[in-house]
Amino acid sequence: MKYSPHKYQTYATDFILEHPVSAIFLDMGLGKSVITLTAIFDLCLDSFLARKVLVIAPLRVAADTWPGEIEKWDHLHGLSYSVAVGSEAQRKAALLQRASVYIINRENVQWLVENSGLPFDYDMVVIDELSSFKSYQAKRFRALLKVRPGVKRIVGLTGTPSSNGLMDLWAEFRVLDMGKRLGRFITRYRNAYFQPDKRNAQVVFSYKPLSGAEDTIYEKISDITISMRAGDYLDMPECVFNEVKVDLSEKERQAYDTMRAELVLSLNGEEVDAGNAAALANKLSQMANGAVYGDDKRVLRLHDRKLDALEDLIEAANGKPVLVAYWFKHDLERIRERFTVREIKTSRDIADWNQGKIPVAVIHPASAGHGLNLQSGGSTLVWFGLTWSLELYQQTNARLWRQGQKDTTVVIHHIITKNTIDERIMSALQKKERAQSALIDAVKADLEVRK
Repeated sequence: MKYSPHKYQTYATDFILEHPVSAIFLDMGLGKSVITLTAIFDLCLDSFLARKVLVIAPLRVAADTWPGEIEKWDHLHGLSYSVAVGSEAQRKAALLQRASVYIINRENVQWLVENSGLPFDYDMVVIDELSSFKSYQAKRFRALLKVRPGVKRIVGLTGTPSSNGLMDLWAEFRVLDMGKRLGRFITRYRNAYFQPDKRNAQVVFSYKPLSGAEDTIYEKISDITISMRAGDYLDMPECVFNEVKVDLSEKERQAYDTMRAELVLSLNGEEVDAGNAAALANKLSQMANGAVYGDDKRVLRLHDRKLDALEDLIEAANGKPVLVAYWFKHDLERIRERFTVREIKTSRDIADWNQGKIPVAVIHPASAGHGLNLQSGGSTLVWFGLTWSLELYQQTNARLWRQGQKDTTVVIHHIITKNTIDERIMSALQKKERAQSALIDAVKADLEVRK
């Protein structure tokens, strides 16, 4: 795919090239991976200022997103990479391959530094989700800090660097600049910019910034930091659509295909009309989401891939409110089992959401029609399950993507299970096709597969 960067993307790439130490704070979905990879391509294959790059990311992001981005964009062809996830043997084999970019999940940083037996000879490190290094007591933080002096270039990527307050910034920038801007010791940072807040006698539970501390801290890190959250590079309103693809395991794929075959074969030899096409599409959509209703209304579970992806998105939001659109009742039940969520149904729910009191809210598209204003409470929407209805889809998106939205960018994620009816629904929505026509075409295609 041809890469036609927005101005802010070009600006961010140039910033990385010009700053050996950089902190890039972008909201989800704004293309931080391709921005960084464009800079890496230049450094490795053009200017030759980097030889060996290590990308540290959340597990599923490391396994899927970064490799997918390298494969996706035409201008990155020729950039070699190796993904070091899986068993210890698999990780070692990947790290021993010849490549420009090595991608590892953050849980294995300590293993890489202390237990792998391999030299840490990376001259550039990229930390995707810098906020996951906000704890100075974490093993991954301490391990990376040991080898940080030997790294010539480092990039920290995140959308929410200080979700729990300014205290988070110390560890993140300690890794980036080795303490040059915020100091080498947490106690000195704390004493310089904070005062005790909640306490019990001599035990301090929390700290609050001193007067003027916030401006001082931001000024100290401003020379190596850019943020895309303040609208400096995007016109308002901007809406970014993002697809999060999930893969089924071989066993899960077999279960999906078997159930699909049984459903499709029941229609084989009959004319596909709106009635039976809708029934079949409904079943296929449920299976793509991870569960399906049996004949006795029992919920048969197939996989948790979408729940895993939703967990990643919520974690990446790092405290920023997330609105989740679901379609089937069992989707809601499974979401509630894993996450603490609140469904938007009443005026009180709407008011609390708009006041920022609900970190993760769920909503059904049928209840998200005209006149429901949710734009004050957040700017991130995740479609857990898709709908064929273009009207419901557009109206649900418009709950956040509308005038009065406080953030400059609305990000709409779609969790899509590969090689399922999800891809056909998404295509139909993108092409703005009439729902019934697209639905029947999709089901006919599945019938042709089985014949």
